[in-house]
Amino acid sequence: MNAMTARAVGLLLGHAADRMIGDPRRYHPVAGFGRTAAQLERHMYADSRLRGAAYVLILVGGATATAAVAERVARHPAAHTLLTAAVTWAVLGGRSLEREAAAVNGFLAAGDLDGARRRLRNLVGRDTATLTPDEIARAVIESVAENTSDAVVTSHVWAAVAGVPGLVGHRTANTLDAMVGHHNARYERFGWAAARLDDLIGLPGSRLSGVLTLVVGPNRRAALTAWRRDARRHPSPNAGVIEASFAGALGIRLGGTNVYYGNRREDRALMGAGRPPAPVDITPTIRLARRVGFGSAITAAAISLMRGRGSAARI
Repeated sequence: MNAMTARAVGLLLGHAADRMIGDPRRYHPVAGFGRTAAQLERHMYADSRLRGAAYVLILVGGATATAAVAERVARHPAAHTLLTAAVTWAVLGGRSLEREAAAVNGFLAAGDLDGARRRLRNLVGRDTATLTPDEIARAVIESVAENTSDAVVTSHVWAAVAGVPGLVGHRTANTLDAMVGHHNARYERFGWAAARLDDLIGLPGSRLSGVLTLVVGPNRRAALTAWRRDARRHPSPNAGVIEASFAGALGIRLGGTNVYYGNRREDRALMGAGRPPAPVDITPTIRLARRVGFGSAITAAAISLMRGRGSAARI
């Protein structure tokens, strides 16, 4: 077994572990990284792009370099496979995302609107206090779509390209974007580098997410139409692709007004040409996200195997 085959097997094992177990309940390495990042922010924060770029370089660069050393030490195929599987399991978030979406849906089905609003806070940063059931459903669907691209597909892409360092580099950049990459008074400058890096790293994964949605979704033509027409109107160059594709594939319309804590308001462009989403659309969204995630795992493993064969042929 060569290194690329070990990588492919590790990716598939890690994806399977995420599907069966979900995120580690305790001592999650991503949570540990978040605590470290928060501590460093307290020492480094300044209303400065340069200071924010240094913050990102220290954290993402340090974590990625550590992962590169770990992968280099794990030269034996079995060790390489196990390391790749463990890191893949730790960085993926597909199963936990699905559980949160299903939990919100369960509250809605039981008529517990307050419970659904509270649980939704685990998925979105918007103010949930006055959301209607249909607005909750839209928030869940948009979160599932965006995070399937961010937390599953893009991780697999970078694993196929750069192995364990790719997994760690993407996940740390994505975590920093979630922590400091916000358009508000505190982070507009300091979080600029984190947000731009996450946009750049997420570019290939978001496009693969769109392609996979076309392949496995229930309405390919509508998904492609929505992607081509609507994605560019989203404020995120990456989230727009997957949200528009999901909207078209599911026959619904996403986007609209979002209100965030602190009375910040965003009027998002509409994605898709279908009806407004409703709670009944949450379960089909979960199924579509699961298929897209599985497709990304197979794609990443196939790329790794092809690269391994190419290396063997050159030798």
